[in-house]
Amino acid sequence: QVQLVESGGGLVQPGGSLRLSCAASGDIFSISTLGWYRQVPGKQRELVAGITSSGTTNYADSVKGRFTTSRDNTKNTVTLQMNDLKPEDAAVYYCNLRHQVQFWGQGTQVTVSS
Repeated sequence: QVQLVESGGGLVQPGGSLRLSCAASGDIFSISTLGWYRQVPGKQRELVAGITSSGTTNYADSVKGRFTTSRDNTKNTVTLQMNDLKPEDAAVYYCNLRHQVQFWGQGTQVTVSS
């Protein structure tokens, strides 16, 4: 069983930065694909960024150039650095781990407002 715990959300002004972290339990972290998703009320959860076990990353077009994801297999953590935040980035952000089955964190709220 895998547990994912996100941290780092909060309130930030437009143009500001936040760094989200996700800590995972279990022993499949290093062989798993990790992802960051976000969801706003009334909309589907969407993929923001992903990183494979080999370190290949992919990003939603809306965040390319502003968000960066990375992983540390020695600490079982994945991070999402978010720069130049916009009001439309406001959402609950979820960490996802996928290896044959997938697991979700509880989510962390990101609010972008002046």
